[in-house]
Amino acid sequence: MPYYAIGFGVDVVAGRGPVIAQPFKTAADLERLRELTALDVAYVTQTVDLVVKELEASDTPLIGFAGAPFTVASYLVEGAPTRDFALIKSLMHADPALFNRLLDRLVAITVSFLRLQVEHGARALQLFDSWAGSLTRDEYERFALPATQRVLEGVADFGVPTILFGVGTGELLDLMAKAGSTVMGIDWHVDLDEGRRRVGERAVQGNLDPARCLSGEQLSVEAAREVSFVARDGEITGLLGANGAGKSTCLRMLYGVLTPDSGKACIDHIDILGETSKARRHLGVLPHAARPGAAGQSPVPTGIDCAVPFYPRLLKTVA
Repeated sequence: MPYYAIGFGVDVVAGRGPVIAQPFKTAADLERLRELTALDVAYVTQTVDLVVKELEASDTPLIGFAGAPFTVASYLVEGAPTRDFALIKSLMHADPALFNRLLDRLVAITVSFLRLQVEHGARALQLFDSWAGSLTRDEYERFALPATQRVLEGVADFGVPTILFGVGTGELLDLMAKAGSTVMGIDWHVDLDEGRRRVGERAVQGNLDPARCLSGEQLSVEAAREVSFVARDGEITGLLGANGAGKSTCLRMLYGVLTPDSGKACIDHIDILGETSKARRHLGVLPHAARPGAAGQSPVPTGIDCAVPFYPRLLKTVA
């Protein structure tokens, strides 16, 4: 959107994606990548204002987004989606000075675009590096990582959570983690547990194959059920969602108060329904009242903020 707004000549073609009328080729094309102003993207920020107002009642945060510099550069140089990335890689290696000047412009535009979204109410930011998976580790570290770091540094003063995501980037996750985002998006090529190991001490999200979500509700639910992970001692996976999303229901099933409609819930391989007392001891849960289900009280805490004191084993929240 910002590159369309500044007149670079971008069109989104149905069934193909972003297409550039005159791709970036020489230093002269840098002049086409002028500074982004608030007026350029007023239609975007006005939309953000409307969505934020609509979400106020449920206190649902709006996530702003932008393309990461390398991915945007790929589109601008290639002229359209590609499978081999021959043009962008030729520029990177044949004329790294020009490539760096290109990324300098893209960093400035991206930072401006993200900052405007936060100023109008976005409460988190996601940076999509969709084509980073086309790079070798050395190429990513040399040509993509520094620019991504500068974008995230450029919005750090807002203090909002930031998410970095790439497709096919399993072998780059440890390097991507150096960019400084709050959260790392893990695509469907790497299990969440392995992804967490690679990115170190930071929150992760994702891992659901989007193609599986385009085949109807039943197949989407099955795909979600296949996403699994291990919560080690001292860690908790945040149960986040609007009222009615099932957070309290999930906690009640973990405590053995409610019975799942299908499947089973286990704590350290202990079936909660079959060995409820043993499972509770392993989880380390203290009920909200002296006895579960006391009048006017939930059998377990219902929110993340109040869950930590009641769960001695789950000491650290990870959103």
